[in-house]
Amino acid sequence: MSLRLAFMGTPDFSVGILDALVQAGHQVVCVYSQPPRPAGRGQQLQASPVHRRAEALGIPVRRPKSLRNAEAQREFAELGLDAAVVAAYGLILPQVVLDAPRLGCINVHASLLPRWRGAAPIHRALLAGDAETGVTIMQMDAGLDTGAMLLKGRIAIGPRMIVSELHDALAAMGARLMVEALPGIADGSLKSEPQTADGVTYAAKLVKDEGRLDMSRPAPELDRQVRGLNPWPGCWIDLPNGEKLKVLSAEPVAGKATPGTLLDSTGTFACGEGALRLLRVQRPGRGPVDAAAFLNGFPHKVGERLV
Repeated sequence: MSLRLAFMGTPDFSVGILDALVQAGHQVVCVYSQPPRPAGRGQQLQASPVHRRAEALGIPVRRPKSLRNAEAQREFAELGLDAAVVAAYGLILPQVVLDAPRLGCINVHASLLPRWRGAAPIHRALLAGDAETGVTIMQMDAGLDTGAMLLKGRIAIGPRMIVSELHDALAAMGARLMVEALPGIADGSLKSEPQTADGVTYAAKLVKDEGRLDMSRPAPELDRQVRGLNPWPGCWIDLPNGEKLKVLSAEPVAGKATPGTLLDSTGTFACGEGALRLLRVQRPGRGPVDAAAFLNGFPHKVGERLV
């Protein structure tokens, strides 16, 4: 069954979903993506990953700053859509837009709703130590990820999984589930299930200050912080000389001392509970190195409180 669709998405997460719709034989007549943003050292305007992929596929792209004005809403309605597929688009869809397609707007959300509604569900699931997460295919309504659920897929969060691995696994799952869901949505065989009020959590947008590692916290939490916040905003510790030492990878280990104490020459620091062994670090203006190599060139004493 081929449906007439618009696709609405912006980041890398969404690209594979667009590809899957095209490969499944659906007619994607238009792609909506956020306007170009400054990026890179030169802060030149760059089109989004979805925009670039749509152009490569020969699909027209629209980049409105808002869908709240009458002209944008009229242009959307004139597409005559069966449905709009939405995946990390980043703009609010007014009710008139939600109602325009015959089957409504269908969202790929990277969590097991109602857990982790909001902007950063992949990161928040890992940071919180969730044992599993997944993807929910959802019929959109005017609320923040509050619509009725159509299909779910689950994935275990492994003890050493990093956020990029989880991101890629969920993106692939979202593509597969959306292609699976659309025929059932179209013929009415896939029934929706309202979300319950129990277990609702909100995945707040990431902010840069979340990257600071506070050694008074338990080591498992700091480990999840490192695995969940790279490459952005990244994690760091404040050194006695005022430098911010980026922590690119680490692992929790046994150990006990005053938090911030250096326990050995490999880069193990005591935490509020257990210890955190730094594996790869980076000083400002320099390349990444093993933590032990960093310590070889940095004044330190085992047993000294450095952070």
